[in-house]
Amino acid sequence: MPTVRTASTSTVRTATATAIRTATASTAHDPSSAHDASTSSSPSTVHDTSTSSSPSTVHDAISPEASSPPDSRPTPHPNRPAAPLAGRRIRAALIGTGAIGGGSHLPALATLAEEGETEIVAAVDIDADALTAFCAEHGIPHAYTDLDRMLQEQRPDLVSICTPPTLHREQTLAALRAGAWVWCEKPPVPTLADFEAIESQEGTDGGPYAAIVFQHRFGSGARHVRRLLAEQALGRPLVAHCQTTWYRNTAYYAVPWRGRWQTEGGGPAMGHGIHQMDLLLDLLGPWSEVRAMAGRLVHDVETEDVSTALVRFENGAMATVVNSVLSPDEVSRIRIDCERATVELTHLYGHSNANWRITPAPDVPEEEAAAWQDFGADVPSSHLAQLRELVASMRAQARPRSSGADGRTSLELITALYKSAFTDTTVRAGEIGPGDPYYTALHGGAPGWAPVGFTGSKCEGGQSNDSAVNDPASSKEVPA
Repeated sequence: MPTVRTASTSTVRTATATAIRTATASTAHDPSSAHDASTSSSPSTVHDTSTSSSPSTVHDAISPEASSPPDSRPTPHPNRPAAPLAGRRIRAALIGTGAIGGGSHLPALATLAEEGETEIVAAVDIDADALTAFCAEHGIPHAYTDLDRMLQEQRPDLVSICTPPTLHREQTLAALRAGAWVWCEKPPVPTLADFEAIESQEGTDGGPYAAIVFQHRFGSGARHVRRLLAEQALGRPLVAHCQTTWYRNTAYYAVPWRGRWQTEGGGPAMGHGIHQMDLLLDLLGPWSEVRAMAGRLVHDVETEDVSTALVRFENGAMATVVNSVLSPDEVSRIRIDCERATVELTHLYGHSNANWRITPAPDVPEEEAAAWQDFGADVPSSHLAQLRELVASMRAQARPRSSGADGRTSLELITALYKSAFTDTTVRAGEIGPGDPYYTALHGGAPGWAPVGFTGSKCEGGQSNDSAVNDPASSKEVPA
């Protein structure tokens, strides 16, 4: 397996604004995805170690030899895979070679390459020097600074997107239109409008599809508990608690783009708690209504630094959700009280079988309770666990988990959480759609929460035109 290189967070390169259309700022991935991306940008410059050129702008590729397309690969039709996947490796391309790409996506792809499932054919980044070194170190044959050119010349089957959220929409759309499946880091896009734009470009019969990196859903522990709940072995779920309480100090938010709607996408509900909320939804099923509060209790930010919510599920269960960056004793936790047992997961950035605990009710037979403790072989939550399932879905031409409606549910709950908090109302599932201000901006233009100067207008590509965000500086990153 190639040695994993984590890009230096202090490396900064500059490109013209035409290198990335619609991107006026960028953000980092949180440590629940294992590593940080180190990025920032402004309307006039891009300082980035993990972003590619836009779909509409053509720049030179680093490797002149990459101009020859793979032998015998047909030109793909729109929204169809370039070539059948049976009997060959899946050709993968890595978009963004920063810490999340090098630290999480590359090892997962490389492991499956050792098993004969994948091959990494190209990498894309605007930092030409870092990109060349990255590809040389990891044996990646083609290096590009232009996403469009890479898609045209290499025609990958799978594109792994490891760039800031503000770029996810355009890069995902470009890949889907080229016939490639997409595996995109969370959060997938900033708004429901952006997500539906991606859904509209997915294939309708066998792909390509766009899946979101929600690796906490995967692994043996989550699979075992999901089965117990689905079979109602534990009885009906009644009460739940979902907690992401982390700590980020003032220096963390001194980075200019942090805590801003356009550049970070949201506060701890969107950027930190999304993994635990997604896992809760994966275990309990659809939610029906939410009532929330949000506050800025410590940090000088546009977004919240803490939120709480009460969520009712379609199955009748009721849950509390807490997302915070104000908590020195950091923990990620899910607890579900059922009629016959309590299930609890306690961890920080990832879990294994040992992080799960099932406590039976007093009247449960010992043999049955003992059977619940058998989680099977330990498969930790990880990018690799999710990628294995994604590759299997590609070969079966089946929609993967965490794509389409299954991927949308977490973003919809988070959007509803913000709307409820900022309007002091109960928000029901399905009510936020076109015409609702929260459909196109998570702050919804709410007084006291929308960025200064926000007019509700949209830039090309669906990105908010928040005039207050004009020149975030680059800086060395710490975990999100």
